[in-house]
Amino acid sequence: MTFDTLLTLVRSEKAPPIRTDSRLVRDGDIFIAIKGTAYDGHEFIEQAIANGAGYIVCEHHLQKTTTDTSVEFITVEDTSKAVAILAQAAKGDPASHLTNLAVTGTNGKTTVAFLTRSCIQQTGHKCGLIGTVVYDTCSGNSHQASLTTPDGLDIAEKQHEMVKNGATFMVTEASSHALSQNRLAGIDFTAAAFTNLTGDHLDYHKTKQDYLAAKTRLFSSLAPDATAVLNKQSGESKHIASKTKAKLLWYAIDEESDLTAHIESMDINGTTFMMEYAGRKQKAKTTLPGLYNVSNCLAAAGLCLAAGLDLETIAAGLAALKVTPGRLERIDGGDFSVIIDYAHTDDALKNVLSTLKPLCKGKLRVVFGCGGDRDKTKRPRMAKVAEELADCVIVTSDNPRTENPDDIIRDIIPGFEKYSTPDDVKKERTTHDARRNTITIQPDRKQAIELAIESAVKDDIILIAGKGHEDYQIIGKQKFHFSDKEIAQRYLNKRAVGKIS
Repeated sequence: MTFDTLLTLVRSEKAPPIRTDSRLVRDGDIFIAIKGTAYDGHEFIEQAIANGAGYIVCEHHLQKTTTDTSVEFITVEDTSKAVAILAQAAKGDPASHLTNLAVTGTNGKTTVAFLTRSCIQQTGHKCGLIGTVVYDTCSGNSHQASLTTPDGLDIAEKQHEMVKNGATFMVTEASSHALSQNRLAGIDFTAAAFTNLTGDHLDYHKTKQDYLAAKTRLFSSLAPDATAVLNKQSGESKHIASKTKAKLLWYAIDEESDLTAHIESMDINGTTFMMEYAGRKQKAKTTLPGLYNVSNCLAAAGLCLAAGLDLETIAAGLAALKVTPGRLERIDGGDFSVIIDYAHTDDALKNVLSTLKPLCKGKLRVVFGCGGDRDKTKRPRMAKVAEELADCVIVTSDNPRTENPDDIIRDIIPGFEKYSTPDDVKKERTTHDARRNTITIQPDRKQAIELAIESAVKDDIILIAGKGHEDYQIIGKQKFHFSDKEIAQRYLNKRAVGKIS
């Protein structure tokens, strides 16, 4: 059987289910062997056949050990791409009924996606969203995301729900993992935006060049009538521009480009700026503070312009979004401020601290850690940024996963100039005090947040960085409920009544 024949089959009324988990396979099902980061589905082909698979889609021909000649083998170059295309066909090609928009980059994807959806909603159209924080299929109930970009089966299912619920637009965050694994295959994007590229995910991509190559895939797959919305102030954009056939729309702050923002005013409550595009001007406001959020606004505006929206509608949409969950999300601390942010790279931490520092009349305090089983190279870089920009630093755990939290902290410490002997973490955690404007080691994240709030005085700003919207902590291979926002609010409440302990 050819792949095209199988494609016709899945479009029929009697189409068998598509499975990528051999344990779920039943009689007559299609099993697609995906090469994942932890497992290779080809190793489970025999189990799929034993469970009754009627069709096996794989990347290399395997000698069949079964005597069941009814099993059809279909060999393809890329099974991840195959599953995305087959899933679209099985669900009636929902992507073809939507104006599809995407955003990729190391930082800013979630904010750009939320801003884009807000702008589209100003037109009265429904816009689905697939991203780091939520999956919104326009049913009235958003669902917490498990992956920034889910697999092809899940995407097709969610797009099917969007269409059923009356959506005509979709915006998705495209992660580098998803792009390298072709999870977005089968979707024609009207426009795609690029924010920036900094050091992250090198545990997976190994080199920054490979990381950029993964991001570039989104743009090299765009059709000539699509639009690539590129950040002129990010050096990697030139490389991306050279690899796409799409029309180019460049954006920048206070620099000549297709879409430009000129800052008029900026404070902790947001920014007012003038947008210029194609000879037209439009004043815009955002409650999201910081220059990098103006850049995010421009990326969203570029996507919306490519989708046919006008500047006035876009400005209304930018102003309508008051907060992005876990992105510079403020909690009222009375006479000081607490900020929750997802910043988990050195560049993101630098952006957030650089935004808050000139707005802070007291001391700028930061609580941060680094995730386990992830890119280790950014750990000392994050320490360097924190020490340079914050007055008080508390190093703690993030999601340690299967790593020892003390080992992660030992990788962070060399980035601090004030530390010369990072070997004894326990000793250091007892000899430094955040109230003396120093660096404190407190591996227990709950206690680290308590210490920051206990130490704060009038006009201070506390940044709790790294987890943002997440309401869990991964220790070992288990997830435990843990919300920075909830814990900070609890200690703020205790402090307010004088019961913090």
